[in-house]
Amino acid sequence: MLTDHWPLLGLRLRTPRLELRLPTDDELAALADLAAAGVHAPDRMPFLVPWTDLPPAERARSVVQHHWLRRGNWSPQDWALNLAVLEDGRVLGQQTVAAREFAVLRQVGTGSWLGTAHQGRGIGTEMRAAVLHLAFAGLGAAEATSGAFEDNGPSYAVSLKHGYEPDGVDRHVVRGVPVTTRRLRLGRARWEEHRSVRVTVEGLAPCLPLFGLPDS
Repeated sequence: MLTDHWPLLGLRLRTPRLELRLPTDDELAALADLAAAGVHAPDRMPFLVPWTDLPPAERARSVVQHHWLRRGNWSPQDWALNLAVLEDGRVLGQQTVAAREFAVLRQVGTGSWLGTAHQGRGIGTEMRAAVLHLAFAGLGAAEATSGAFEDNGPSYAVSLKHGYEPDGVDRHVVRGVPVTTRRLRLGRARWEEHRSVRVTVEGLAPCLPLFGLPDS
């Protein structure tokens, strides 16, 4: 079976409403369709790399290519797990957890997006809870980082719900104009204090070497 060679295909994160896992080909197509339909209002740009400015067909193709790229260049020293977020079998968006030199630094970063039809329902909070549980409870992370532009109140609010604390700012150029990112950091103790979503993880043990960790 393919999971014998790529055990990440068997990894499952579950919350009361959601399942997060690597998408099948059909689910990846559905994720691409979601991106083509829109992720945010045209007058906003919540991403440091403005991939959503691409025309719909190119935007959809970029989602597919990015998933293939991150699977193909995965290494225990530099990995990004791009999980499809599903509710009752329907694809809602993507949740990413990523790290470099995780075995040494024990630090992860997260990023996500949802189709516009699925925003405003608390899904973002639940899917972030899933990957934080994977990082802290499953992989033994010490810290998680995140960030949001100053005008991205919903993303910032999700982070605060999980206990993240301000960690300074960065300045970038996006769409040719200066923007400010508010950095956030979450330590293990704060995560334990603030976690409120029930999360279960299935199929993690055979994946540990791919994250740079010894077999359990």
